[in-house]
Amino acid sequence: MQSSRRLARAPPPRTLFTRLYSSSSSLLPANGAGDGAGSSRVGGVAVKQVTRGNLAEALEELRARVRDAAFVGLDLEMSGVTSAPWRDTFELDRADVRYLKLRDSAQRFAALQLGVCPFRWDPAKSAFVAHPHNFFIFPRKELPDDISSHEFLCQTTSIDFLAKYQFDFNTCFHEGISYLSRAQEEEALQKLNVLYHDGIASPNTSEEEDVPLRSTADLLFTERMKIKFKEWRDVIISNPRMDNHWLECNKFSTHQFQTVFFKMHPAILLNGFTSHQLKLIQQKDLQEDLLRSREARVKSAVGIRHVIDLLASERKLIVGHSCFLDIAQVYSKFIGPLPSTVKEFALGIHKILPYIADTRHLMSASDSVQYLMRQKSKSLSSVFSLLCPAFHSTVAEPSTLSPVRIEVEADETMLSCFASGAKHEAGYDAFMTGCVFAQLCDHLDVKFEHLPPRDNLAMNNKLQKYINLLSPSFNSGTSLDLSTGMERPDTGYKRRYPTVLYDNVVLIWGYQSELRPRDIKDCICKVFGPASVTTIFSIDSTAVLVQFSKQESVNDFMDLKAALEKTDSAISVLHPLSTILEGGKTRAANYDTYRDICGSSVSKYFFADQAEAVCSSSKSLLKCENIDAADTPGVILNESILDETIPTSEKHAGGTKNVSKKEDDSEISCQDILDALQDGKALFDKRTRST
Repeated sequence: MQSSRRLARAPPPRTLFTRLYSSSSSLLPANGAGDGAGSSRVGGVAVKQVTRGNLAEALEELRARVRDAAFVGLDLEMSGVTSAPWRDTFELDRADVRYLKLRDSAQRFAALQLGVCPFRWDPAKSAFVAHPHNFFIFPRKELPDDISSHEFLCQTTSIDFLAKYQFDFNTCFHEGISYLSRAQEEEALQKLNVLYHDGIASPNTSEEEDVPLRSTADLLFTERMKIKFKEWRDVIISNPRMDNHWLECNKFSTHQFQTVFFKMHPAILLNGFTSHQLKLIQQKDLQEDLLRSREARVKSAVGIRHVIDLLASERKLIVGHSCFLDIAQVYSKFIGPLPSTVKEFALGIHKILPYIADTRHLMSASDSVQYLMRQKSKSLSSVFSLLCPAFHSTVAEPSTLSPVRIEVEADETMLSCFASGAKHEAGYDAFMTGCVFAQLCDHLDVKFEHLPPRDNLAMNNKLQKYINLLSPSFNSGTSLDLSTGMERPDTGYKRRYPTVLYDNVVLIWGYQSELRPRDIKDCICKVFGPASVTTIFSIDSTAVLVQFSKQESVNDFMDLKAALEKTDSAISVLHPLSTILEGGKTRAANYDTYRDICGSSVSKYFFADQAEAVCSSSKSLLKCENIDAADTPGVILNESILDETIPTSEKHAGGTKNVSKKEDDSEISCQDILDALQDGKALFDKRTRST
């Protein structure tokens, strides 16, 4: 976050360095004890603050920094992460569901800051030189024809968190840099071209000044003039040095066309045209000028996306920490709408940013780092404090300091644009990410001593097997390979839950609010046996995922639930599942329905409300079980003893026996019901007729 403290001007040299750390560095106390002005810089890192006022200048400087960099740290600060508790990523989430949740976050929340920090290796100093940049972002209407609303969500906990770390909301909202994604730019330019070729892009507001192209002759004349003027412009551009002799001899100097100078610029003097033809030429010329002006306006509205285009064109190694959501935000805001599948997303971003490293994944690749991080948080600030202790301690033993030296460079002539960085400011977090990456490389035995200047670390043999592998979330237990779009298990991850068999999973929602997951499990186990449920997972207070040990139990549960809801018999009241079904609003579906609910654009805070909204609007698409199961397509009542005319099955250890029942429920004794409940039988039968 931006700090109110500014770096004071210092005497020459032109370039200053702050916060050098290494195994041999000595640090001044953070409280400012030391020799005057220099101590104020030791307490922080100089981060360049970029707004729309200095974007053009910052881009020019950044272009050179990125070109010389070995890698670039990247980080974003956002207005929120999840729009509802159930949209958190869970360990039990399948890869497609996890992606849909992250996609929802990237689409709904705004990116407020973009942090970019190029790291250049300096062989003379045997150190990396870092240049942290912090770009403020705010989406606003930059084009007159832009009808998009630019709405985004704010998560109160996220905003409160940013405020706690002194995020400068005023600068963000007033001076933040707007943007157009590649898709938005392409759409805007296409609209302009359509208007131009249709002859609608005239700046004239008075109808009498417009010259309608009614005849074929007018159309042919206008097209011929377009070609003629284009050829003239091309010749002028290709001959920057022109004199009077050239003007007289070039092929465009005819009776009708004479090249002259007008106010020190080349121009054409037209002769021998009718007034109608001159009006056509003037209108065409005005339309071309207007088209160029509007195209320039669109290019200007690209804004901060120029930074992403720069990173893409230089094809440098991009480094983030737990950066899946950051990369998804980059795609959503600066590339175009996020694809519907994780594979499409992975392959799409891989074409644009071909080399990405996730320090979270790198941490799991180093045994020594895993040992150091045991029982510690894997957050960026925690890892940074461990691997880069010189930035956190006033006095540090040489043996504990980081082995890779890093300097922060700031242009002294532009110190008014710099501020002392702090964590949870995107620019400083990008710097921290790069520092952590450099130390992790050392733990992976990557040597920088012979690293040539401008060399791309993505080409390093010892790093290549870790490149383009992102951790989708901290609890996924997998890594996504951006080059293939496939996930692979993370061997170092320790799962809290057994491996999920998604065909064995039932989604249940809408039950009474006082029920807890353990209560639901107990009810199910009374019917299907104590080992019938492998895992029960709470989505939120209104829904759970239940994994059965056997796949056939899924259909049995759905059929039994439907049968119990269809009858008003004593069994339906005393049955163990009646606790779950109480209230008449309990619904159940398979895991694919859970995926479809998570992927919907509908946004409700409670999952049960979300599910009802999605299912009610998409009955033809989702196989959601209705409250009246008998009237719902896709729900089949295979067998039940709870209806007088429905065939039943009695399950025994030795097999299944089909019987039928036509007697009234009153002929079943209370003791029979109690015995059935105690034994945990869901379906039972008693012959009431003597044979």
